[in-house]
Amino acid sequence: MSAKLIKTKKKCCKDDPRCSKCPVVWKRLELADLAEREGPRFYRAAPGLKKKQIKAARKRRVAALA
Repeated sequence: MSAKLIKTKKKCCKDDPRCSKCPVVWKRLELADLAEREGPRFYRAAPGLKKKQIKAARKRRVAALA
């Protein structure tokens, strides 16, 4: 993925695994230094962010790949 701006949903759906637009997923990626927050609902993905890392954040395993 490129370093693009992501707009998250307003509220988390709490499904398992979480969807890729979930604010919880992007908060996990931010804590792992794979994304940075641009605003209340906007995150900028790191240039080296891979699909596999997003999938791990959706399944609560982001720390293992970071």
